Amino acid sequence: MSPTSTMSERAGRREWIGLAVLAFPCFLLSMDFTVLHLAVPKLTADLQPSSTQLLWIVDIYGFLIASSLITMGTLGDTIGRRKLLLIGAAAFGAASAVAAFAGSASTLIATRALLGVAGATLMPSTMALIRNMFHDEHQRRFAIAMWINAFVVGGAVGPILGGIMLEHFWWGSVFLLNVPVMVTLLVVGPILLPEFRDPNPGKLDIASAGLSLFSILSIIYGIKRIAQDGAGTIPVTAIAAGALLGTIFVARQRRLEHPLIDLELFRRSEFSASVATQLVATITFGGLYLLVAQYLQLVLGLSPLRAGMALLPATLSGIIGTFTTIFL
Repeated sequence: MSPTSTMSERAGRREWIGLAVLAFPCFLLSMDFTVLHLAVPKLTADLQPSSTQLLWIVDIYGFLIASSLITMGTLGDTIGRRKLLLIGAAAFGAASAVAAFAGSASTLIATRALLGVAGATLMPSTMALIRNMFHDEHQRRFAIAMWINAFVVGGAVGPILGGIMLEHFWWGSVFLLNVPVMVTLLVVGPILLPEFRDPNPGKLDIASAGLSLFSILSIIYGIKRIAQDGAGTIPVTAIAAGALLGTIFVARQRRLEHPLIDLELFRRSEFSASVATQLVATITFGGLYLLVAQYLQLVLGLSPLRAGMALLPATLSGIIGTFTTIFL
């Protein structure tokens, strides 16, 4: 390849500014996993949720993101990655505003679920746009590292920003942090971000999307009921139904010409190991953040802001680990 053609593939100022724009929704997407942890004591005192409702308030956001990611990635290939990103940003901002003023635990659970579905549109859209904006291999690796670190920093900064808001405002104020950023994305996104579509997109299989969603939610529902009331007919049935739906989902993917997920990828040891490692890390740190945030406030008596600051050291290690993994 000639030097001229190599230079033509290198990203310019427009692409780097576009990367900064894409980093903001990633930052907020991750921040919303942890920002609510410090608000749990005030939220509980105000809404009086049951133990199961409290778990759904904290967890439903992540579960809906995880179960909707593949579907939203396929949808973005069909209608356009930028278009899906902007639709998701509008929905995320609107759901955040409603969640901030939720008057009951049920309303907050529903709006957190909507946040999860909207958030699922943001992650694959931003990643796909980065891959289309950065063609030079070194620049793309650096851009992906910055994309990943937006999630790392968002998760770590969430407790701090949440602590600041909780020092001065009510618990719902933590959700209002999302609104101005999403409004900004809606304004500058059409200007700075190019549109990309897959020229040969796979057909979106609604049945597969439903099977994956209800499989995960049924299993989680059963686990939560067992945690609250012990093993019983309803939770065991829910877990069995979820496992059955998951089995049907896998069988369907093997038959489809355009599956939501290519199961052959799991035959590659490096892919399976990466997925398994990420799963363990997410489960471990997700639960750890929630428990530590409660311990710092309810046992040690720290203010929300000081508790958030105590969780900050994880940021630096996460950033170092990300760059080390990508560039070594």
